Order: sequence, then C-alpha cells, then structure tokens
Amino acid sequence: MSQPAPKPRATYQDVLNAPDDVIAEVLDGELHLMPRPKRRHIRTASGLGAFLFTAFDAGVNGPGGWTIIYEPELHLGPEPDILVPDLGGWRDGRLADDGENDDPFITVVPDWVCQILSPSTLRVDRMKKMPIYARERVPNVWLVDPREKTVEVFRLGEAKYTLLGTFGGDEALVAEPFEALGIPPAFVWANKGSAPK
Repeated sequence: MSQPAPKPRATYQDVLNAPDDVIAEVLDGELHLMPRPKRRHIRTASGLGAFLFTAFDAGVNGPGGWTIIYEPELHLGPEPDILVPDLGGWRDGRLADDGENDDPFITVVPDWVCQILSPSTLRVDRMKKMPIYARERVPNVWLVDPREKTVEVFRLGEAKYTLLGTFGGDEALVAEPFEALGIPPAFVWANKGSAPK
C-alpha cells in the first residue's frame, strides 16, 4: 500500500491569499488561520502596547531603549515560519528604522514577544509558537491571559524557556525585560477603574 504524498509546505503566498478577516501564519510549514481577536484581547494588547511604547520606545516617563511594534509579521528561519505575535520588541540598534526598508514583514528576531491568549489560539501559542521562538532564540516571551488576568513571563535558557513567574491581579506588573518600570494593571487588563490618578 502506497503512502499518501506529503502535504506541500505552506508559503508566504498562502498568507497573502488568506481572507482579510483572519490572521494567517505559517508554523512548521502548516498554514494556520486565526479569527481576528475579540474586544478583551484587543484592549489588553492595546493597553500594554501603549504603555510599553510610551515608556520604552518613545522614552516618555520611562527609559526608552526599545522598538515596540503591534502585531509585527515575523518571517523567521530558513523556510521561514511566519508568526504574528500581539506585540514584539527589539532593543535599540537591532531593528533598522532608516525609512528605506518598508517591507510588510520583519526578519530580525525580536528580543521579546507577547502573545495574548484566546480560547481559539492558546494551544497554538503554547505548542506551536513557543518552540519556534525558542529555536530562533527570542530571549523573553510573555503569555498574557486577559480572562484569568495572569501574565506568564518566560526567559530562554540553553534550549527551552524557563517560567520566571506568573503575575496577576491588581498589583503593578514588574517583569523581565521591562522591570525598570511597574506597568499599572489598568494598562494590562484595560480596567479604567484601576487607572493611575
């Protein structure tokens, strides 16, 4: 009995051909189509991204030293895997911002990525994306669950990630690699009632 022919690897053209109402990624050669995120997910990504951009990218009331991008399309590896984390960060000097390169995707491995977990994406985020981030040597990964109000902070070791801690609740988030400032919970959980006065 003959074996079925191997399924061809998905390519960037498959991503380009995907419907507009989904996020298309290629993970280990397989096309993944994810629904656009829901409001709680978007609010968490927006709030966290706004705080990190202001303090760590623009350097307003913070140390600067980073480039923070919302939903960067990453092309990583030789065949490449195509990933779209909710947020990505590069330490200054690693990501050229010369105005000449206006590609819709980035090939420079980030120093930090953040995945906002949704019921429809959490297995892919944990089981497919985390090993790719480890393979590509992304130093820090955050997994943020807005339903449970938790942030898991990971640091890359020699071959895999170590969980540094799980944070949550109403305390400011002080976590690697942005431990220079506490992130108020209003920016993580989009809770206007806990905004700083």
